[in-house]
Amino acid sequence: MAKTAIGTAKQLSLFAIAMFGFGYALVPLYSLVCEVTGIGGKTGVISQAEAKADEVDADRLVTVEFDTNVDAALPWSFKAAEFKMKIHPGQMSEAVFVVENHSDKPIIGKAIPSVAPELASRFFNKTECFCFTEQRLEAGERKEMIVRFIVGSKLPDDILVMTLSYKFFQMSDNADVAISGNKVVKTKS
Repeated sequence: MAKTAIGTAKQLSLFAIAMFGFGYALVPLYSLVCEVTGIGGKTGVISQAEAKADEVDADRLVTVEFDTNVDAALPWSFKAAEFKMKIHPGQMSEAVFVVENHSDKPIIGKAIPSVAPELASRFFNKTECFCFTEQRLEAGERKEMIVRFIVGSKLPDDILVMTLSYKFFQMSDNADVAISGNKVVKTKS
C-alpha cells in the first residue's frame, strides 16, 4: 500500500511539473499563433524594402481610424494628431501621435498595438513604430511619435474601415531607470 501511495505521489508530482511547463510554453506559442494568423489583432513588422515591393491599389481607398488609450496607473495623455486617414492599400503611410507626461518624475511607458477587425491585422504592417521600444518621458515632457505603416494591397475588398489601437502601460516603478540604446538600465542600486 505504501509503495502505491509513493508511486501515485511521484506521478502527481510529474504531472504538476509537466502542467507548469505546458503553461509556461503557452505564452510564446500563443504569440506565434497570433502573429501568423492575425488572431488578437496583432500587427506585423516588415522592412522598408518589403513595403515598397507591395503594389499600390490606386482604385481603392480604406479608412484607418486611430484609437488611443492610457492605463489608469500611467499619468500620461496620449492622442493621435488625426483621428482617421484615408489611404490606398499598398501605399506607405505615416501617422503622428502626441504623448505627454503629467507627473513630476520621469516615467517609462510601453505601447501595445492591435488592429480591428482581426482579419485586417494580417494585412497591416509597420516599418517604424514608437511601440517597438519603451518610451521615456521626463517630468512634464511632451513628445510627438510616428508610426509608418502599410495596409497590404491584398486586403479583402469588404474591409473598408480598420482601427489601429494603442494602449500605453507604465513599466513597473521606473523612476530609477534610463534607456541606453534600446535597453532599460538601472541608474540606482
